[in-house]
Amino acid sequence: MFSRGNGAAERRWLIVGLGNPGPEYAGNRHNVGFMVLDELAARIGGRFKAHRSRAEIVEGRLAGTPVVLAKPLSFMNLSGGPVKALADFFKVTPDGVIVVHDELDIPYGALRTKAGGGDNGHNGLKSITKTLGTRDYLRIRFGIGRPPGRMDPATFVLRDFATAERKDLPFLVDRAADMTESLITAGLEATQNKFHAADLNPAKPPR
Repeated sequence: MFSRGNGAAERRWLIVGLGNPGPEYAGNRHNVGFMVLDELAARIGGRFKAHRSRAEIVEGRLAGTPVVLAKPLSFMNLSGGPVKALADFFKVTPDGVIVVHDELDIPYGALRTKAGGGDNGHNGLKSITKTLGTRDYLRIRFGIGRPPGRMDPATFVLRDFATAERKDLPFLVDRAADMTESLITAGLEATQNKFHAADLNPAKPPR
């Protein structure tokens, strides 16, 4: 934990973006968690560095709050190992973990946040829940929508965003970063009230 000048402990958050390492995956829908973490790192003014937990991390302050930003390098279905190792190393309890991930069951252009719940078939969340031993961590759910026609969801998430989607992607990544900041400064309920008031569609951003 960080220490304040008056001796009180200051809470540190572990913010994890999910994705697959390597340039061939960089633009995939499944890697939107990495994209959001890159934006958060830019806001901190830090660069990701290798950590012994099999992740790249940035330590710093986000909106004045101590955070560790992390991108697991273990591939999606093994994300839990690095997350558990980081939580143990930095002494962060599960309720101080925020996971940013793609979500098939939310339309593209919408963001949602919640605490706990199932994994909806998301292998990264499944691995994290197993290694942490609980579902009770926070999630930033970045909607990517369902695949067209009969396309296998596993194929869909490993494809890059479509041309039309890429036009709005920077806006949505920025909003997801805003939502993450809100979680650590204002809490879950206030963040939900602000960001769930309307779908996060670039044509109609929430007030």
